[in-house]
Amino acid sequence: MTATDPARIPEIAAGVRRAFDSGRTRPIAWRLRQLAALEAMLVEREHELAAALHDDLGKSAAEAFVTELSVVRAEAATARRRLRRWLRPRPVRTGLALAPARAWTRYEPLGAVLIIGPWNYPVQLLLAPLVGALAAGDAAVLKPSELAPVTSALLAELLPNHLDREAIAVVEGGAAETQALLAQRWDRIFYTGGGRVARIVARAAAEHLTPTTLELGGKSPVYVDEGVDLAVAARRIAWGKFTNAGQTCVAPDYVLVAPGARDRLVRELGAAIAELYGPDPLESPDYGRIVSRDHFDRLSALLGDGRIAVGGTSDPEGLRLAPTVLVDVDPASPVMQEEIFGPILPVLVTPGPREAIAFVRARPKPLALYTFTGSRRVRRAFARSTSSGALVHGMTLAHLAIGELPFGGVGESGMGAYHGEASLRTFSHERAEAAKPLRPDTLALVYPPIGRAVMRLLRRLLP
Repeated sequence: MTATDPARIPEIAAGVRRAFDSGRTRPIAWRLRQLAALEAMLVEREHELAAALHDDLGKSAAEAFVTELSVVRAEAATARRRLRRWLRPRPVRTGLALAPARAWTRYEPLGAVLIIGPWNYPVQLLLAPLVGALAAGDAAVLKPSELAPVTSALLAELLPNHLDREAIAVVEGGAAETQALLAQRWDRIFYTGGGRVARIVARAAAEHLTPTTLELGGKSPVYVDEGVDLAVAARRIAWGKFTNAGQTCVAPDYVLVAPGARDRLVRELGAAIAELYGPDPLESPDYGRIVSRDHFDRLSALLGDGRIAVGGTSDPEGLRLAPTVLVDVDPASPVMQEEIFGPILPVLVTPGPREAIAFVRARPKPLALYTFTGSRRVRRAFARSTSSGALVHGMTLAHLAIGELPFGGVGESGMGAYHGEASLRTFSHERAEAAKPLRPDTLALVYPPIGRAVMRLLRRLLP
């Protein structure tokens, strides 16, 4: 990765704004060409992108395809197929008092946008928002994460060769380059990452009254009923938790389980981990590594916050930490106070769904909330009594594959949403338009002076 000179960043930002102001990004044909080119890049350069993801995070080629490349391809393909329909003007009723008149809304591009990507899914979480910006007709500057340097360098090489390089630019680097980008004026900033940096982004955006989309994270809980098939539940929890070595914003962060089911669930989790990654996950080619020494050391320190029931082994030199299940965890311990963002899964006992709901409600609103229960009543109780970015029953993580389902957080887990048409809305302004013919001039009814007879009529016509 070669960092961009911060002194060049004002001109880079000005360049993409000039491209937008020229009108080149507005035609639907331009948008469709860019989306098709992005799809083609992901197909043609799949092996290079997968190799970069392996270098940065130890991802297997299969995991890179399933969780990153195919997700963006599906987003781009959906946008390309449905864009014309999404962009149709939407009629709005005008009411009898204004007749004859018409009103409608129409999506129009915001302008020049900034997209700041994270390190954990450095292709998907940078390029999936770009799909929305391209579909909306925006120009964009992309900032990949410096913690995934091989992927960052490859995207900086590939994107200008496949997309309109006047309207789409890539800036590489770390904190200095990000600060230089945030000092510019944008029409939207889209940030994916942690809450600490999100506050920096929000403060910088406030200087220009720039709208922000903040895709954050938090401690996504799982509730498990005693009566469900624990083997299936454990496989789905383990897959969602330990994909990308647990470095996923919607990974299950902890499990709340009925007292009589805890030990059985822990055994099934151990069996599921062995089924997914073999008897020694540290040797599995399908299991990733921790992104950096700092993150590895932070996670290692959390292992002492409970009794290790499964896993706990590590390879410090290779930055690999085995899938680990903790029991007998104090809810006040550090592992329960911060987002784990790694392959450690605390399992806590809860008397029942009412207590589980109270436990979740006492904490910041999560990005995802998962339940495994056969009871519709319990599902309804979680739906009525909790708040989260998403509420998912019977699976984990896989709801992100539902392309038309908006993805985003609430409260400390983020603001704004994207995927499918929600991406177009995020990167567009829904403009209100109205028209009324000059004849007949029915507005004369409300011109002063207004007599008693007209006033009686207006009371009937107006709310």
